[in-house]
Amino acid sequence: MALPPLGFGTYKLTDPEAAPTAVSTAVDLGYDHVDTAQSYGNEELVAEGLARADRDADDVFVSTKLDTANLAYDDVLSTARESADRLGVDSIDLLYVHWPIDTYDPEETLPALDELVDDGVVDNVGLSNFRPDQLEDAIERLDAPLAAHQVEMHPLLPQRELHELAVESGHRLVAYCPIARNRVAEVDAIVDVAEKHDATPAQVSLAWLMAKENVTAIPKSGTPAHIRENYGALDVDLDAEDVAAVDAVEERHRIVDFEAAPWNQR
Repeated sequence: MALPPLGFGTYKLTDPEAAPTAVSTAVDLGYDHVDTAQSYGNEELVAEGLARADRDADDVFVSTKLDTANLAYDDVLSTARESADRLGVDSIDLLYVHWPIDTYDPEETLPALDELVDDGVVDNVGLSNFRPDQLEDAIERLDAPLAAHQVEMHPLLPQRELHELAVESGHRLVAYCPIARNRVAEVDAIVDVAEKHDATPAQVSLAWLMAKENVTAIPKSGTPAHIRENYGALDVDLDAEDVAAVDAVEERHRIVDFEAAPWNQR
């Protein structure tokens, strides 16, 4: 199953009742991809949400990410299997390295990912929050093809270099924080495009991402109305002029940032 253009993010969805409800709501609405992580502490809640949904869980592409403390060779192997158990799946559709920091060692982490693919524990390998040079190095080392690279991406952080690499290598660029925590609603050019299409700025941001080659957006929300609003972005058909108008936004803002982040370590 290929990674769909729109997915459902689950960051901070940890309430024992609200989290499964949000997941089942999204899946029943039509989201074909649900994204989680070991560090979110909600893999079992995601599994519960998938079980509650009125769709076959096998029809939903599920991804999770290795915690930065679990990137040594043996830890990759053991904790990936633990994630599969928590998610209630025979194999994980897509497993990411969440961050190339802390215990990340390309000579240990990446061969372990290849072994998980060979053993059928993982179907596809992903990376997340890598610098371009780190990404190229990892692609070269991996035996398995890179399926996806997940990064913060939105009109205020367009990630042009990483997008070019995604197109060149054939992997998906998966955009988290795709509406910049609704900061896109403060950008005049995006508001103008939204008014033209009788859409919201958030929907325009998502539609702009999905109009890009090899890009998947994964908005997260625990609110049914926002889950539906985000899904409505699939019906927003931006023309070349609209895409160019959003491309021309010059304001830059990174939401997820900290001293040890890869882009701050050169």
